[in-house]
Amino acid sequence: MSMLLSLIGILLILVLVAILWGVSAYNSLVKARNVIQESWRQIDVELNRRYDLIPNLVETVRGYASHERGVLEKVTSLRQNAMALAAQVQGAPNEQRAAAESALTEAVRGLMVSVESYPNLKSNTNYLELQRELADTEDRIAASRRFYNANVRDYNTRIESVPTNIIAGMGKFERATYFEVNDPTVRQAPTVNFGQPPAGA
Repeated sequence: MSMLLSLIGILLILVLVAILWGVSAYNSLVKARNVIQESWRQIDVELNRRYDLIPNLVETVRGYASHERGVLEKVTSLRQNAMALAAQVQGAPNEQRAAAESALTEAVRGLMVSVESYPNLKSNTNYLELQRELADTEDRIAASRRFYNANVRDYNTRIESVPTNIIAGMGKFERATYFEVNDPTVRQAPTVNFGQPPAGA
């Protein structure tokens, strides 16, 4: 009889440990998912900031570089496409949105490079400030994307690893989507030199 009670006691302890582990695993997955959502919001803030800067940049360049009409239209069109995709998925990341943002990054980079042949524009104070703000925004997007993707990697590893995959399946935790730039030319930092503004500008 005492052996049966001991066995029941051991089983109860094991069940209690399993329940406590399950609760802990579930809570850690919730926390990881929330960290991903929070880190994505930072990217989204910077992407929206870029959306706001681009029209000012386009208008400034348009005033000096009327020959770049095709480039300006492409940047404007890609911006509208990226914003539409963001609205469609309520700001959430997905592969289609990542591709649109990559295309926009490349188009803006192309616009900046085309400005090299317009010395008056390169020395325009408003343009230089927009260029600096856009470069800072791109840097923050890249840093935020690295942080977000690291969190996604950790979370996806947890929900695919034994034994937390059992809790992930029961809790209906789904794989998170990376926000990647797949074009190797977009991965490179832009090397645009706008020179120094003339004295007194």
